[in-house]
Amino acid sequence: MALEKIVLADSRRVFANFRRKMYTENQLSYLIRGDAFKVHSALGPGLLESVYETALEYELKILDLEVRSQIGIPMHYQNILFDVGYRLDLLIENKVIVEIKSVDSLIDIHHKQLLTYLKLMDKKLGLLINFNATSLNKSIVRIANHL
Repeated sequence: MALEKIVLADSRRVFANFRRKMYTENQLSYLIRGDAFKVHSALGPGLLESVYETALEYELKILDLEVRSQIGIPMHYQNILFDVGYRLDLLIENKVIVEIKSVDSLIDIHHKQLLTYLKLMDKKLGLLINFNATSLNKSIVRIANHL
């Protein structure tokens, strides 16, 4: 009986994954931006990055998107692979990296950081979102890596 339940649960999981829609990077970008506006409208500016990250992750999961947070990226140095290195904020559907900031203004190094993550993870699209702004309209930057 227990084995039947496990098999049934596994088949449901496989079927649910089969039914999930496959999104392009551009479609995901649209959904992520929409939820970022929703989070910003609810919370406003001035909070810690971790607060916005948690809220955005929650909203994206409501859309049944696969969301991974605080993913470690290994560092290569002198032909040695180190486990400590970089840590990206969110990876959506294994396609789009979201880097969240809560700063007075985005500077060049923030853009370069996201581009580095895209290259290291071999991803095509990233969104840099600064929630510490009165309006998100000019605080979401889309960065492409051979998209």
